[in-house]
Amino acid sequence: MHMHSKVPAWAWILLLALSVRLVLMAVTPMADNSEPRYAEMARLMAASGDWITPWFEPGKPFWGKPPLAFWMSALSLQAFGYSDLAVRLPSLLASIATLALLFQWARHQFGLQAARMAALIYASSLLPFLMAGAVMLDPWLALAITLSLTAYTRLREDGRLIWHLGFFGGLSLGLLAKGPLAIVLVSLILLAWHIWCRSPGPAGKPIRWIPGLLLVLALTLPWYICAEIKTPGFLRYFLLGEHFARFVDPGWQGDLYGSAHRRPYGSIWLDAMLAAFPWSLVAIWLLGTNLRTHALRRALKTRLADPAMRLLLLWALSTPVFFSLAGNILWTYVQPSLPGFAILLAVALPRPGSRTAELPGNTGLQAGYLRLAMLVPAITLAAGLVIAIDPDLLKSERSLVAYHAVRSQPSQPLYYLDARPFSARYYAREQVLAASRDELEGLRSRYPAGYYLATPRQQSDAIRLLTGAPPPVFSNRRFDLLQVPPLVPPGSPTP
Repeated sequence: MHMHSKVPAWAWILLLALSVRLVLMAVTPMADNSEPRYAEMARLMAASGDWITPWFEPGKPFWGKPPLAFWMSALSLQAFGYSDLAVRLPSLLASIATLALLFQWARHQFGLQAARMAALIYASSLLPFLMAGAVMLDPWLALAITLSLTAYTRLREDGRLIWHLGFFGGLSLGLLAKGPLAIVLVSLILLAWHIWCRSPGPAGKPIRWIPGLLLVLALTLPWYICAEIKTPGFLRYFLLGEHFARFVDPGWQGDLYGSAHRRPYGSIWLDAMLAAFPWSLVAIWLLGTNLRTHALRRALKTRLADPAMRLLLLWALSTPVFFSLAGNILWTYVQPSLPGFAILLAVALPRPGSRTAELPGNTGLQAGYLRLAMLVPAITLAAGLVIAIDPDLLKSERSLVAYHAVRSQPSQPLYYLDARPFSARYYAREQVLAASRDELEGLRSRYPAGYYLATPRQQSDAIRLLTGAPPPVFSNRRFDLLQVPPLVPPGSPTP
């Protein structure tokens, strides 16, 4: 029997996007601040074997986030060895799992074509694409919320055990990935959905709330208890600081691990536009088109009569609405809403028509949409190749640390003036020190062979005069690397 199969264009583009991300994960250095900070915390976890408390640095516990992302990256480092690719790999796997969930749910609710388009939209949107290969917590929160919401709708249909496990398992995943925020977002979305729809869709067997919530507690509470016992004060800081003060106080000064990201109220909507690029532009165009005439407005209203479409709209708007009155935000906070946005847009996109040429084998997806899905992967691949040639275009200390490791003697440590960048700590595996300007003279007498000092480039000339260092031996975007000679005692022969 003759068999012939042709891989459709949408699958090729999806595979291309994931392949580009995989390559960039391997060749792009960690750039300050967040990613190398989390990567180093995962490395410390893998090296120390402490699976309870993530450590911001040796001796300083990290109370800002739960440990799931650190667990996964630490396990990957232990399994595959120390590399940028290994520590980033779990985020890619979490993103692929999110893609699989939204694809299956969209196919069940709206058909195969919508599912394919939804997967392409999510995979090729700017923020999900970048986060898919970064050591960050947001891909895990997006996975948790996607799992809970999609399982909940299936649970209402037939009440099967697998959907119970998916719904409550997703809540557990969220509690270990980001904390109570996951439950708050899922609860608000579902509560608004039930109020809007009164009784959304067919209801199957009753939800087993008590066994389900007991499962959530069994999976998550032990870590929270152990973390508080091991480093008392964790729960107070985590619950009151990270989950309350951070969002209600734009200038919150209680952050133990950085500074407040003060932004104007409502900035999250601009973040959402950027995060969903280029598909946010398509959504704006589509919305404007549908609101133009009475017939199109009526068609839009008819679509929103579908409970599944209402859920998607609430899902897509959840994080922008929730964080609208928060002044201390990051653009990554948008990501949990983007799976819902991707499915919503995929369903709303016009079906193939005579005006749009189609690629062979794309099973009905419009060629224009397929080309648009290649935009972000193509731009980031070009940027990644440029960075691979010149890594010091980024705020990363990989090259400087590598230079010191190759050129220095074991007795010549690497210091940074005033503070150690996170990328320096990560690439030097904590074998990097910090010194203030007042301490520099004492360091010359402490190290008979001298030492290396990375100083901000704008201070380089002044520090050279202070330490007697010759011109920099290496420079990157931010720092000049000085080889500081030892302090020669009076009467000693000049070497």
